[in-house]
Formats: sequence, structure tokens, C-alpha cells
Amino acid sequence: MLVVNKTMALLGLILVFLASFCPMLKVKIIIDWVNWSLYKTDPRLFLITYAIAAMMVLCYFIRQLKAFRLLSILMFAWVLVMAAAVYFKATHYFGLKFADNILGKAIHFQWGWIILLIGALLLLFSVKKERLKV
Repeated sequence: MLVVNKTMALLGLILVFLASFCPMLKVKIIIDWVNWSLYKTDPRLFLITYAIAAMMVLCYFIRQLKAFRLLSILMFAWVLVMAAAVYFKATHYFGLKFADNILGKAIHFQWGWIILLIGALLLLFSVKKERLKV
């Protein structure tokens, strides 16, 4: 039987929703540093993240814990894949070593990724399997 820790699940969902609006990348443009949220980084990543989170909210409220657990594993994997994709896109954008080094030095990860990862970890560990006590 699956059991959900409601406070961890709700806190994880809130953190995932809020992390999408936190600064994810710091980009140096000409003179000034500009912070980009997940939407400014890539709208497709933003929409896929919110679609997974919305399905998780639906599964949480209709008590479909198997689907919630599967989606929490998917969300954690998605966060890791998304961070790797943004990193590789920033460091291998042009295909030229010189240009990619310059671009890689101008783009820095921000604290929004940590919030997103903490939210995904809370969701991942909020559902556990427990034996039925008879």
C-alpha cells in the first residue's frame, strides 16, 4: 500500500511551482547581468515542467498514489535532464570551441535550480510503500 506524506508532497509541489519563476540563469549581455527564469530560458522546458506538475496535483487530489509516485520519479528525472540540457546548450551552442568558451563564461546557473531540485526531491520521497497492518 502506498502512503503519501502530505506536508512533504504539498511543499514539494509549491517549490516546483515557485522555482519556475526564480532566476535560473545569469547571462552577461554587453554590460549588465540579466537573470532568466525557466520561461525565458526555454518556454518548452517551462511548459513540460508545469504539465508534469499539474498532473501531479491532479493525482494528489484524486488520490491516485501510483500515478503520483510515477510522476514524482518522472519529475526528478526531468529536472536532471533539463539541467543537463541547459548546460550543454549553453556550452555547445555554436559548435566552435572559441565561441562556446566565451558563451560558457557568460552564462551561470543560479539558485532557482536548487529550489527546483529540492522540490523534486521532496516529491520523490513523499510517497513510500508501507505494509498493511492487520
